[in-house]
Amino acid sequence: MSHPCTTALKLSTPNHLKQLHARTIRHNLHHHNYWAAYLIAHCTRLHAPPPYTRLIFDSAPNPNALVFTNMLRFYAQTGAHSDVITLFCQMQNCGVRPDVCVYPMLMKSVGKAAVELHAHVLKMGYGCDVYVRNAMMGVYVKYGPVEVARKLFDEMCEKTMVDWNSMISGYWSWGCGFEACELFDLMPERNVISWTAMITGFSKMRDLKSARRVFDEMPEKSIVSWNAMISGYVQNGFAKEAIRLFTEMLDSGFQPNQTTLVSVISSCSSRGDPCLAESLFKTMDEKRVHLNYFVKTALIDMHAKCGSLETARKIFDELGVHKNSVAWNTMISGYTRVGDLISAKGLFERMSEKDVVSWNSMIAGYAQNGQSARAIELFQEMARNKESKPDEVTMVSVFSACGHLGALELGNWVVNFITQNQIKLSISGNNSLIFMYSKCGCMKDARKVFQEMATRDVVSYNTLITGFAAHGHGSEALELMLKMKDEGIEPDRVTYIGVLTACSHSGLLEEGHEMFDSIEDPEVDHYACMVDLLGRVGKLDEAKELIERMPMKPHAGVYGSLLNASRIHKRTDLGELAANKLFELEPQNSGNYVLLSNLYASNGRWEDVERVRKAMREGGVKKTTGWSWVEYGGKMHKFIVGDRQHERSSDIYQLLTVLRKKMRAAGYIADKSCVLRDVEEEEKEEMVGTHSEKLAIAFALLVSEAGSVIRVVKNLRVCWDCHMAIKMISALEGREIIVRDNNRFHSFSKGQCSCNDYW
Repeated sequence: MSHPCTTALKLSTPNHLKQLHARTIRHNLHHHNYWAAYLIAHCTRLHAPPPYTRLIFDSAPNPNALVFTNMLRFYAQTGAHSDVITLFCQMQNCGVRPDVCVYPMLMKSVGKAAVELHAHVLKMGYGCDVYVRNAMMGVYVKYGPVEVARKLFDEMCEKTMVDWNSMISGYWSWGCGFEACELFDLMPERNVISWTAMITGFSKMRDLKSARRVFDEMPEKSIVSWNAMISGYVQNGFAKEAIRLFTEMLDSGFQPNQTTLVSVISSCSSRGDPCLAESLFKTMDEKRVHLNYFVKTALIDMHAKCGSLETARKIFDELGVHKNSVAWNTMISGYTRVGDLISAKGLFERMSEKDVVSWNSMIAGYAQNGQSARAIELFQEMARNKESKPDEVTMVSVFSACGHLGALELGNWVVNFITQNQIKLSISGNNSLIFMYSKCGCMKDARKVFQEMATRDVVSYNTLITGFAAHGHGSEALELMLKMKDEGIEPDRVTYIGVLTACSHSGLLEEGHEMFDSIEDPEVDHYACMVDLLGRVGKLDEAKELIERMPMKPHAGVYGSLLNASRIHKRTDLGELAANKLFELEPQNSGNYVLLSNLYASNGRWEDVERVRKAMREGGVKKTTGWSWVEYGGKMHKFIVGDRQHERSSDIYQLLTVLRKKMRAAGYIADKSCVLRDVEEEEKEEMVGTHSEKLAIAFALLVSEAGSVIRVVKNLRVCWDCHMAIKMISALEGREIIVRDNNRFHSFSKGQCSCNDYW
């Protein structure tokens, strides 16, 4: 058997290390400090497992300074900073005086607390050591004050290139660009790192002109310096310049690394510019740039975000067995972004292991593409199988889905789920919760969430203001905007739209005028809100004049507001003007034809009604099917006009018959103006009497507790007859009935509606 010294000469692999260790044990040398220190040093060099290395350390009964130092160095190399600190304390408790080389390792491990070591190092007499002073300077460079770092730098008799570069980088990180430039000019000599630090610094300060000047002046460039300049362009939104420089890099003979490629590709992804993406892809192909799996995944993301899903899918399929979760999730998100939920679901179901991002991508896809019910179903499936734990991103999509459905019962279940699973909500999560409560008609709960938020942003205010607007709470919206300004948050275009809409739905003409006049550069949407406000209060001619004075071309929303106001106030002349403009702008929007038809019907102009309907038929414009839904038992119950598919249809129609008799006795006369003339009067009454919202309300009366609030969501405007009927039902049944149509909320109570009959 050979002596350990013989084996030590051949030490080059972990197996050799273990053989040497075995021989020290066999020769009873493993507890000697020399051999313990020697073995630990090789553990550091060969990256041995920490438990194994610690076992060697513990075999020395009385470790000396060298054993401690080597073990500290091992922990420092592996990044086990807490172990460095613990072992150093053990070293002191054993009465072993640390060698000077221990302190640089210790300073890096304790972070900001290293500032407290400064006095101790000076007391120990190590203040002049080059490595100690450099480490100490690094601490002040990183944690401040940077002035102390400069003092240490100036005290150095012999400054290394590392010292100069460290100080320059420190100045840039603290935003001291002038001092960094001054020090750079004083350097006796510079290396690539010095020049690159200047490029990075100028880029962080958004001074790309200076960064490029430094880059061009470099006597010698490395891949790192090219990456620094390219990243500077990317981080400041100059994707074209980044690609141009990337091409120069290839022409100069430099081979890009993963950092280069991912940086440039990500820049194109963020721009979403298909031409730019195609240009980059073509350049990479022509230069035969090697693409690894990480880069190909970035390319999938780029093509997906730029709308080139076929190319993205081709690269995705080429990855074969090397597809990671990022590639799968990127492809799923790409499909959901363009509304191709079938392809997205196909990939989702094929995934062997779904992470939280996979679930979130699919849930968000359904929520953002109008399939809110499916989004909630998928979330419930996610919660049941416990494959991935939902996070805040999940909840934002689910709250949005509940809000769009008006599903308060489901929304409250989701809130309880958050509490039970201790999911913390940030500003974004709370904003989505405000949205949900607002869309479900619970402004009290929406306001409560808002008030309990520790920090709010402009979206928080806008969401609540928009909620107040939809409910016709103009004063509350105005007060909230004042509070917003008091908190130092500047209103944006959405804020003004919300407040103007609130003024419109509340009839606050003077306040709306003041608000509109305060907008520095009103946009077309702000004009649309103002036209709506003027129209609702009967100032239609003033609304028309405002449209004529607009500095930009009116869009459909502007003329839509005028048409609706003309319907309310029976101004056929302006209604025809607005409708003809809308037929040009939105030739397939059936709602405009219906509004004009109803305007003619309200004035008894039946030939014009028929003319509009004929134009719809000839133009292939189909009237949107009206539907309403109401929540009960964790499900959304959907109804269309004359619907008899529901399991309780018999009971629903029986109740409607009873209600109709009560309403007639109370003076109700059905408004049949929206029904075709060639239908018998009795049939007309039956048609308006079975509108979807009436069916939904009748079902809710059957299944809900007496006195509870009924909440209905409708996809179209509530018609005049239903509006009048629901007011009477609210009085006869002693119920509050909240109906959300496609324009606003109607809160019916005791025979009155919150909209004051203007909607």
